[in-house]
Amino acid sequence: MLLLRYRGSEGMLAWAFHRISGIAIWLFVLLHVLDIYLAGGNPNVYDDILKFYASTPGRIMEILLGAALLYHGLNGLRIMAMDFWPRLTVYHKQIWYANWIIFVAVGLPGAWLIIKPALGL
Repeated sequence: MLLLRYRGSEGMLAWAFHRISGIAIWLFVLLHVLDIYLAGGNPNVYDDILKFYASTPGRIMEILLGAALLYHGLNGLRIMAMDFWPRLTVYHKQIWYANWIIFVAVGLPGAWLIIKPALGL
């Protein structure tokens, strides 16, 4: 029995990306709880973590987090719209592509704002 099987099409990709972005957001929340704990528990380690967050790899991770949050939110709105208005399920592919247009239009400027300080701009 094969548990993981790609069935193709936009619906399967939307499903997979939604779960992956949800797990990434959950992992960030765990990391965030830990680093906030360190602010009071071990301020020196907390300061080192903040330096990492300000570095280029830290900023790239922040861009990935932003991408996960943006995708998860947009796809969640797509799912809710189809739940409230079932007739929209006929257009689920078009709505998914519209989500990607919004994702790129909002995400690229946001990513630039995040990475710009690490590049010295």
